[in-house]
Amino acid sequence: MIMTKEKPEFWEKSFVEKQEMWGFEPSKSAVLTKDFFVEKSVKNILIPGIGYGRNAKIFRENGINVTGIEISKTAIEMARKHYGTDMAIYHGSVTDMPFDQNQYDGIFCYALIHLLDSDERKKLIADCYDQLTDNGYMVFTAISKEAPTYGQGKLISDDRYEIFEGVRMFFYDRESIAAEFGNAGLFEIAEVTENFPFFLIKCRKAE
Repeated sequence: MIMTKEKPEFWEKSFVEKQEMWGFEPSKSAVLTKDFFVEKSVKNILIPGIGYGRNAKIFRENGINVTGIEISKTAIEMARKHYGTDMAIYHGSVTDMPFDQNQYDGIFCYALIHLLDSDERKKLIADCYDQLTDNGYMVFTAISKEAPTYGQGKLISDDRYEIFEGVRMFFYDRESIAAEFGNAGLFEIAEVTENFPFFLIKCRKAE
């Protein structure tokens, strides 16, 4: 199902122009999270910012049901084309969560949270945590201050820069991760190198 909530913007334009801009291979973080979710017997996950589905495929191939949220209608259409129509994707911004009342035993949020401002990041973490089952896990990837783009562009607020028009990034370190995720069951911070140095942030919802 698709619920349309807002007009196209930066990401819609990007997907229209660049299509499958990240290819079809899953990110390293998705592979690591798939292994973790399989180990923990996670069967039902939510992916805020699912894009055109390249990270969803590896979870589905391992018996995990995936629901997505995506702001770009074009990206959703691409996901349908490449991966079928049997995956629920809500059309809208993650800042408008929740889109359903379901509880998920896993949430995977890849390279999205650092694109939000402070209040939006806080809300996303809280909304994801609220939609976890007891003993459920959520995994976020976020860009690190070690990225070469840190400090580039226009300073918006502490550790947040407008890299180019339409893209504002907050760069994390371990202290800011602890501050933002500390009340959301944070239990592990790892480092992973994708196209940029990222943190892999793991949280668990206690009973």
